[in-house]
Amino acid sequence: MYRVSQELEYLDSIQASRSLERHYESYGKYCSVKGQLRLNLSGNDYLGLVEREDLRREFLSLYPVYAVPHGSTSSRLLLGNYSLASLFEEEIARALRKESALLFNSGYHANTAILSALSSLGGVHILADKLVHASIIDGIRLSEASFERFRHNDWVHLERLLSRVDGTKTPIVVVESLYSMDGDKTDLRTLVALKEKYPQMLLYVDEAHAIGAVGKHGYGVAEEQDVLEDIDILVGTFGKALNSMGAYVATCTALKRWLINKARSLIFSTMLPEATTAWSRFLFNRLPTFVEERKKLNSIAQSVHTWLKEIDCATIGNSYIVPLLIGGNEECCRVATILQEGGFEVRPIRYPTVPQGTARIRLSLTATMREEDLLPLIDLLRRR
Repeated sequence: MYRVSQELEYLDSIQASRSLERHYESYGKYCSVKGQLRLNLSGNDYLGLVEREDLRREFLSLYPVYAVPHGSTSSRLLLGNYSLASLFEEEIARALRKESALLFNSGYHANTAILSALSSLGGVHILADKLVHASIIDGIRLSEASFERFRHNDWVHLERLLSRVDGTKTPIVVVESLYSMDGDKTDLRTLVALKEKYPQMLLYVDEAHAIGAVGKHGYGVAEEQDVLEDIDILVGTFGKALNSMGAYVATCTALKRWLINKARSLIFSTMLPEATTAWSRFLFNRLPTFVEERKKLNSIAQSVHTWLKEIDCATIGNSYIVPLLIGGNEECCRVATILQEGGFEVRPIRYPTVPQGTARIRLSLTATMREEDLLPLIDLLRRR
């Protein structure tokens, strides 16, 4: 344990140590941290569904049996395959224009399982964007497949790597549709065009931060860019905009069958409780109705970007995920403390989560936030 203590001391010295915050309570767009009420800018409740008591009441009126939930007590391949899960998968597949869909317990479970399951076939070469989520990186490591990373959203670099892939291998290009650390979107149309040039290529897209909040019906960036039918492996989660728990992959029937046989996180995990899946299904099927919520979210996001530009606050992206680029870990912690003391729940995102020298504070906006909620934050940033 001596080495553990040494390493923890080192993390403390460079202000990169993580800890669990105590005394946290959520109140919709607000939260209480150690007794202080703060505007919550650290969550992923993009549609503001945490505050929707009307939705909870409607859900319980339709499904009173779930008022007292119970566990599934079994893995999906044993007795955890309740009929509601299969019905929900059919609905996801239909909405996302795919042959099939498969539920997972979380996005992490999905991303660590899919690439390793595919790679077990052999002859796979993975090409991943430099900024893909840690769960995808772990999936690549578990796969033991050959892989390369291309510069973030750099399609020239990606194509150069694609052109060098051994003709006997299947290249799998892995991206997020909306990146959680930079708040920028991927040009999926360009990637679909690359599939025409490299017909062996498979396209894997993680819509974790876009599902629910982007697209006419809330089906993500792939819907917004009209390429739903062209994505081979489409992953999404229920734990962010949908205010629930779990994840899905929408794909072809053959891959679903393969995952049922080879995805270890599916095979060896207890299935989520039926009430959780029912709540996810209830909200997923209502995504097309949340038009006004998406309009409000995009409106407040554009306002925030405009205000930050006016005060020369460095940021990137153009979405409802707004990274404030600070630089060093120490300065990032200092600014975060100023904002926290001013009534805003933000967290410094530091190396090693992001590259050294790019520490940032990420503002995650929700549809229920108003200009008057956020203007005091802009004032604090102006005076920092």
